[in-house]
Amino acid sequence: MALATFAGGCFWCTETLFARLNGVSEVIAGYTGGHIKNPAYREVCTGRTGHAECVQITFDPSQITFQTLLEIFFDTHDPTTLNRQGNDVGTQYRSGVFYHSTEQKEIAEAYMVTLEKQNTFTSPIVTEVTAFEVFYAAEIEHKDYYNLNKNQPYCNAVISPKVKKLLKNHSSKIKTQ
Repeated sequence: MALATFAGGCFWCTETLFARLNGVSEVIAGYTGGHIKNPAYREVCTGRTGHAECVQITFDPSQITFQTLLEIFFDTHDPTTLNRQGNDVGTQYRSGVFYHSTEQKEIAEAYMVTLEKQNTFTSPIVTEVTAFEVFYAAEIEHKDYYNLNKNQPYCNAVISPKVKKLLKNHSSKIKTQ
């Protein structure tokens, strides 16, 4: 098993997307990249902890590669908006790849160069590529948030469209239940 840590805005969104993928055994919403030990959601929301909302993904590289996870990550959030995803604004919503190995770093950087050369996005990619240091799991009320709150307005407006995009663009990668 291997780990990938991505920050792509609200962790409710990224958790629900990656949890649907074949080869992914666990996705935990949490915080990384900051300077406060054991941060709480209310602290991270202030934008003063330096942490980003993120997900830590445990995956089986024989079933799904880091490259594939990266492709889905870039396809399901906007990597061109600095410290923002839609109406979620602040450094805690920044786009980031927190790599666990030199290989992950090289794959992420090369893929971003490819996306830029292909003019995949109309604006430059601002995703940070940073060495992973520490991960703090989010509070239990954030676990599986989308699946437990699908009718909540934020889930309908923000997360459901991302799930539809994932199903449309990556259907061959989705777990069969």
